[in-house]
Amino acid sequence: MSSVVVIDYGMGNLHSIAKALQHASANVHVQIESDPAVIMRADRVVFPGVGAIRDCMNALQRSGLDEVIRQVVTDKPVLGICLGMQALLTDSEENEHCGCLNIIPGHVVRFPKAIRNGRNEILKVPHMGWNEVQQRSAHPLWQNIAPHSRFYFVHSYYVQPDETGVVAATATYPDSFCCAIEQENIFAVQFHPEKSQRPGLTLLHNFLHWDGSS
Repeated sequence: MSSVVVIDYGMGNLHSIAKALQHASANVHVQIESDPAVIMRADRVVFPGVGAIRDCMNALQRSGLDEVIRQVVTDKPVLGICLGMQALLTDSEENEHCGCLNIIPGHVVRFPKAIRNGRNEILKVPHMGWNEVQQRSAHPLWQNIAPHSRFYFVHSYYVQPDETGVVAATATYPDSFCCAIEQENIFAVQFHPEKSQRPGLTLLHNFLHWDGSS
């Protein structure tokens, strides 16, 4: 039986992610774990997160899990979710600028304070609710997920990777923004697959059967 670890550094809806992973594929051992040795032994790793990026980075650095993440991204499939996705980038505008893990070059920026849609209606920030996702690659994690499927979002910041080639999907609010990235054995999403019903569970199922290749 393969194993997947959800990294526990004190931030994130860990139990709902773990439950969704178990539901997505029964033949997988799912653990919520902060022990570096257990994380390093797992076949796959999920890096979740909610809240502020500075709190995230402080928690990772205090526990030493920042270095664990830098190690696991070199040799096993990793799925970043929401703040976990943002933390993979170089830095973030949040908290008056905060350095991140710099695993994927790029920056995290905030939606403008007063954005309007095509009907001149003000859009709320954070961007919260269901939104259509446009797949930009034929990545294995999109298998059996229809183009333009809807996923659930809750965020005020989004990633701008330096290289457009790592963009795996975009969404619109009201302009197009990157909502999924891929780099070798790393896949990361801004939306919450554990809250996204069938498309989200399908993505988690695909991750649990992914060997880390494109």
